[in-house]
Amino acid sequence: MATKRDYYEVLGVAKGATDDEIKKAYRKLSKKYHPDINKEADAEDKFKEISEAYEVLSDAQKRAAYDQYGHAGTDPNFGAGAGGFGGGFSGFSGGSGFGGFEDIFDSFFGGGGSSRRQDPTAPRQGADLQYSMKLKFEDAIFGVEKEIKYQREDVCQTCHGNGAKPGTQPEVCHKCHGSGTINVERNTPLGRVVSRQACDVCHGTGKEIKEPCPTCHGSGHVDQTHTVKVNVPAGVEDGQQMRLSGQGAAGANGGPYGDLYVVFYVEESDIFDRDGAEIFYEMPISFVQAALGDEVEVPTVHGKVKLKIPAGTQTGTTFRLKGKGAPRLRGGSYGDQQVKVKLMTPKNLSDKQREALRSFAEAGGDKVNEQGEEGFFDKVFGKKKK
Repeated sequence: MATKRDYYEVLGVAKGATDDEIKKAYRKLSKKYHPDINKEADAEDKFKEISEAYEVLSDAQKRAAYDQYGHAGTDPNFGAGAGGFGGGFSGFSGGSGFGGFEDIFDSFFGGGGSSRRQDPTAPRQGADLQYSMKLKFEDAIFGVEKEIKYQREDVCQTCHGNGAKPGTQPEVCHKCHGSGTINVERNTPLGRVVSRQACDVCHGTGKEIKEPCPTCHGSGHVDQTHTVKVNVPAGVEDGQQMRLSGQGAAGANGGPYGDLYVVFYVEESDIFDRDGAEIFYEMPISFVQAALGDEVEVPTVHGKVKLKIPAGTQTGTTFRLKGKGAPRLRGGSYGDQQVKVKLMTPKNLSDKQREALRSFAEAGGDKVNEQGEEGFFDKVFGKKKK
């Protein structure tokens, strides 16, 4: 089994990074390695690793456990079991799991990450969410309004988010007095030490709910389908994202909702290619049109326009149609459409057409050793025979 990398290293942040720094690093990396955007073979594994690191480091309690014990501290079986070692190290700590080691670490390191815990009753912003939106090529060019639906945690309307049954209120925890943590004294081989841990009554929230809300069962949140209208800006490109403030998950303790990040995936066009604001189109023309010149109609994303083909135009020549490309997201101007002409060789000729081409070759002094249609046109258009 591969050794797990340090979570701080995964996100590229220092061990003392703030919550905002961790969140910014996660957003940047999750976008870079999202499997729907990044098609590299290891993108999905990296995305899972980044998500796992963020899940731990964005949670105060999980981060504190990780800071003290590393990856073992995030294991759900941590300190519960270890039967091969005498029922959870009971012979070393008086029969209370990892208590002895925990107290020793706390005495040396001041309680580890738990001493940096935030006020459990303070308002906290909800989680950010992501939504993948598929767009038609034309909708990305001109913009569109779409209504989307997705699941998110909403504030429970029965208890208005406090988790208590209507008519009752959460109370300050009688054990921790609202701090969310308690000090526990234990005897260790090094003497009596004090450790700080999450309150076992309120589980770190600082509040007691004696009569839970029947709708949300005390959580204050319910999982619901949320609907929102998205105004897709004209000129958006494949892989770009748009932030919708306050459309993420509900916050805690009256905190604001998180944000929703809409990632756009644009379908390819059957006839156009696009690079930013530039549109590319390949225009087929005949030998006669290229030799004598012509005026042709060219399709653009804005409709058909006329283009003059000068006499003697060579295959591969590119013409530029100013302002017929996609709009730029910043600046309001439009890019151009580049039209590349491609000479098309006819496959089926009438006798009259054959005779005309023979006369053309003779007039130009070309000696043609005809070998069927393919050999004849190889000579006329200067192509090498296989």
